Amino acid sequence: MTKSVAVVSLGCDKNRIDTEHMLAYLADSGYDITYDFDDADAIIVNTCAFIASAREEAIDTVLEMAEKKKQKCKRLIVTGCLPQKYSQSLSDELPEVDAFLGVNDYDKIVSVLEGKISERIISDGRDRVFDQNRIVTTPNHYAYLSVADGCDNFCTFCTIPSIRGRYRSRSIESIVSEAKQLTDDGVKEIILVAQDVTRYGIDIYGRYALVDLIKELTKLDILWLRLMYCYPELVTDELLNEIAFNDKVAKYIDIPMQHFDNGILKLMNRRSDSALLQSIVDKTSALGISLRTTFMVGFPTETNEQFENLCAFAKRSDIEHIGIFAYSTEEDTPSAKLKPRVPLAVKKQRIDILGQIHLQKARERGKKYIGKVVDVVYEDIDYDRNMFVGRTQYNAPEIDSLVYFTADFADVGNVYKVRITDADDYDLIGEVIK
Repeated sequence: MTKSVAVVSLGCDKNRIDTEHMLAYLADSGYDITYDFDDADAIIVNTCAFIASAREEAIDTVLEMAEKKKQKCKRLIVTGCLPQKYSQSLSDELPEVDAFLGVNDYDKIVSVLEGKISERIISDGRDRVFDQNRIVTTPNHYAYLSVADGCDNFCTFCTIPSIRGRYRSRSIESIVSEAKQLTDDGVKEIILVAQDVTRYGIDIYGRYALVDLIKELTKLDILWLRLMYCYPELVTDELLNEIAFNDKVAKYIDIPMQHFDNGILKLMNRRSDSALLQSIVDKTSALGISLRTTFMVGFPTETNEQFENLCAFAKRSDIEHIGIFAYSTEEDTPSAKLKPRVPLAVKKQRIDILGQIHLQKARERGKKYIGKVVDVVYEDIDYDRNMFVGRTQYNAPEIDSLVYFTADFADVGNVYKVRITDADDYDLIGEVIK
């Protein structure tokens, strides 16, 4: 009798890819994938452990799924970053869980389910196996594609190197082969991800090979290739020109800057400085490339003056998308030893101040779109507004602003020309040109 498995995937899009590979292992071995957790024979929770809130969400989810074991579920397995870093303590604290698999052990999931591996903690210290087989869980027209795993940047606030290990690139041939499978299945937009996409190739080719990879991938039948997680110091003029002038590359780049003040950047062990960051903003703006970044507030020792430096940068810069989050103290990271620490109330206040700056900039930008015609890929329906929902090439899925539009009919994944008639904070409103 075929057994059913339900999977919860938490965390980032890189974690989603790991989940998709794991789903393929299960399906190839005859398991049915179900979304009904009450009817599943086994439940897998693929976890994130990047910051404290992610770990709390993971533990809460595991405990919620543990209640299902009182019903039909016979096996509860926890995978991913949380057991990679905390397997022994989790094993002691969560007796409800039958097995814990780290980030490099997804290919063992079937053996664990079938009882061929009896240990509760499964990890043999090897590097991750990059397998091309996946069950894509995003809408059919776009998919994430991992180009590497691990990180060599060692930012003082980050636990990723201790969880994922050192940076390890895939070969260009392997990546292009997987991309070809995706496009053959109807994927039109490929989103490149890694802990640091710009570092791609240095470990296996002895040089940074991201532009070479882009040129190979854009030989495929795709609409857009999108770049996420690009580190500022490796964003070269060559890369920006490839984005700007290659018709198959979305005019978009995600560059996590984290801060602007040189003193804070140095304490973070960031390899960029304020002059470089300002230069990148100026170059992307001149080339018509939409920029996404993230800023961290409340890093230990951050003064009001240093925060004001960040705010001034945000006010004067053309940054279309900004994610703002508060510093989280992570044990075993160098920044955890830094003092004085910024009080939580001050962190929240700084998030609000920076958020208001970004909102005002977004409103000003939205007004400039009114009257323009933009290409929009249709993805959803907003029943409250009674409008279709999509995004332009200047917006990544799930995290960026949207375009709401009216039309007689729209097919998911198709691109429509939309005249913008209004703007609503971060989002745009328009109508399809008939």
